[in-house]
Amino acid sequence: MISNVFDVDPWAVHEPELDVDLLGQTESLFALANGHVGMRGNLDEGEPHRMPGTYLNSFFESRPLPYAEGGFGFPDEGQTLVNVPNGKLIRLLVDDEPLDVRYGQVHAHERTLDLRSGLLTRHVEWTSPNGQRVDVTSQRLVSFSQRAVAAISYEVSIPEDAGSDALLVVQSELFANEQMPQIEGDPRVAAALTDPLVPEHHSHSHYGARMTHQTRRSELRVGAAMEHQVFGPDDVQVESSCSNNVGRTTAICRLQPGQSLRLVKFLSYGWSSSRSQPAIVDQVEAALDASLYTGWDGLVAAQREYLDAFWARADVEIDGDPRLQQAIRFCLFHVLQAGARAEKRAIGAKGLTGQGYDGHSLWDTETFVLPVFMFTQPRAAADALRWRHSTLEIAEAHAAHLGLKGSAFAWRTIRGEECSGYWPAGTAAFHVNADIADAVLRHVAATADNDFEREVGVDLLVATARLWRSLGHHDSESNFRIDGVTGPDEYSAVADNNVYTNLMAQRNLRGAADVAVRHPREAERLGVSSEEIASWRAAANAMVIPWDEKLGIHPQAEGFTSHAIWDFEGTPEDHYPLLLNYPYFDLYRKQVVKQPDLVLAMVQCPDSFTPEQKAENFAYYERVTVRDSSLSPGTLAVMAAETGHLDLAYDYLCESAQMDLADLEHNVRDGIHLAALASSWTAVVQGLGGMRTHNGRLSFAPRLPSAVSGLRFRVLWRGRSIHLDVGHGETTYTLEEVGEHSPATAGTASTEPLDLSHHEEQFTLTVGEPLTFDIPPTPPHGAIEQPPGRAPLFRRLHQ
Repeated sequence: MISNVFDVDPWAVHEPELDVDLLGQTESLFALANGHVGMRGNLDEGEPHRMPGTYLNSFFESRPLPYAEGGFGFPDEGQTLVNVPNGKLIRLLVDDEPLDVRYGQVHAHERTLDLRSGLLTRHVEWTSPNGQRVDVTSQRLVSFSQRAVAAISYEVSIPEDAGSDALLVVQSELFANEQMPQIEGDPRVAAALTDPLVPEHHSHSHYGARMTHQTRRSELRVGAAMEHQVFGPDDVQVESSCSNNVGRTTAICRLQPGQSLRLVKFLSYGWSSSRSQPAIVDQVEAALDASLYTGWDGLVAAQREYLDAFWARADVEIDGDPRLQQAIRFCLFHVLQAGARAEKRAIGAKGLTGQGYDGHSLWDTETFVLPVFMFTQPRAAADALRWRHSTLEIAEAHAAHLGLKGSAFAWRTIRGEECSGYWPAGTAAFHVNADIADAVLRHVAATADNDFEREVGVDLLVATARLWRSLGHHDSESNFRIDGVTGPDEYSAVADNNVYTNLMAQRNLRGAADVAVRHPREAERLGVSSEEIASWRAAANAMVIPWDEKLGIHPQAEGFTSHAIWDFEGTPEDHYPLLLNYPYFDLYRKQVVKQPDLVLAMVQCPDSFTPEQKAENFAYYERVTVRDSSLSPGTLAVMAAETGHLDLAYDYLCESAQMDLADLEHNVRDGIHLAALASSWTAVVQGLGGMRTHNGRLSFAPRLPSAVSGLRFRVLWRGRSIHLDVGHGETTYTLEEVGEHSPATAGTASTEPLDLSHHEEQFTLTVGEPLTFDIPPTPPHGAIEQPPGRAPLFRRLHQ
């Protein structure tokens, strides 16, 4: 674990010295992205590294999916995120000695990810094996304002007291088809592809290079270009060249002590499945020209302006725990990087920070990531759902192939096709369809964006409702059953009447019926009849929600509470996660939960449970949940807070927020855990802040754990910004104006008063008139315990 590697800073992640053994982790943590372009935080000179990585959203290569035994409906091909031409590379030779941190003497090596400026800064003081001292400072950004652009400032200097001059050669490269390391072991790690890019075109200018390639199987075309500005002695010599896979700009000069040489490198990227090679060249050339016109200082200023606006509406301030404060802002920064400029393309489970999960998007996006955007940057949430909408025809074809009506959205995908080769946790996890529908309903509720509902929502809700009506059936007692499905807990596959699935399907069916009535023209276009609407409502009203009378709890699915309980006492700590150490058949027939399932149902569908049921359910499932998924702690934090276990909520919040900074899952080297980082926001806002939505109204029930002395955050709701200032005794609510043309809003900004509730007390909030309310005492609650050895990681790390 690397929990003590970084200095604690409220607005930065600072690595005071380099540990080569942790490069895999820091490459992911220091990755920069904007939702369109992503660059892992590799060292400038490229080596040493664990995994080089430069990615474009949804740029992938197809690959066969082999099976020991095939079956009808199994996908034939997978999709893997491709490492596109690497423009981060800047190699330095000092009197013929390459700068390599494994050789010579490193006097200082610091890196800082600044969360306000969006810059990754590196400073190195190094003496070469032959005794020449140099100082190097680099800064790197992936632009939020110009989505196809990245830039690097690289400066090398000879210290005044160095004693001698030095001959410097700086080689700035654009390198395609890099040799990728072979990664074995964890099956979740991405499949490595060898030379996926076929060269098409290359050229160079005096200060840069351009190249285009096409993938072999998916036939996607990518263009990359670089250009430089060079500042140094008058006699600096610059030349460039380009071949099929390597573009290189070289700057050569002799520096005297006290002198420096600086390169500013501008990069642009573009890809398409349909545009021609000349069109791609023109596209990246235009983006490059725009970046040169803006200049380094202009890009830096625009980056800061963009982030200032983001933090003004999305920042979460926590008093009493500086490390948690740092972690929460780190989480929000990476969520922003994953989706800010995705613009109708997928948001992957790792963002654009690594090739874990092959770069796939899963249900995590709609359930955990999009809520952050809905309440801080709604246009990004709308764009992500528009991407799902663009894959609707593929989802409908997949449903038809499975003998179902409506749409069956992919469990794992980049472009829309199903890429999961393990059907019990993939195809059978039909809840992904309801998760998408739920995200549509939540987004419309949060934004009141009627145009979005008409243009996108109706199609998605109707198609997913048709799936549930086709997948389920009315039994002999007229109850509506959904059998043979897998809920969020992948340790309990192919079960009947999973509570989470059934409740989410119920919401889906009712939501589809309501939008069909609100938008009759769109419903008519889709062939929705009044009889079909009635059938959706009937299925929803008759939905089976299992209940265990003897235990007084909801079984996760029918029969779950009758299974034998897993032998937690006899499970060694090093045998977690269980899926890598035990056969699935044994997991499937025991009471052991990988990640919240029934508890997630209570978070997503809170009105379907009484307070007493929530308390009893939470206590029961805490005893059998092992949290072998990074999705777990954020959800558990919300329910722990609602049921009065505030210190436990704090422990889970810390676990979720520190998931990657402390490498709690031991695999951040493959990319950040985006959903876990996003759910830390949920743990704060829905957990400690108690935010809920119901019938178009927003409510809060804030309470703080003992370790947190104060909490402040904002949420956007229907064009208005609500600021909460929460203490242990009282909460102050303030309604703030939102700019009419703010990029945050999805609809029209409003200054109208807003009806809210505080711990079930109704009130109306007006701009400029803050209101303060007392926080009622926490109701009494019983003890909560986890399986042996599975107490919250944060608690165990600090015992």
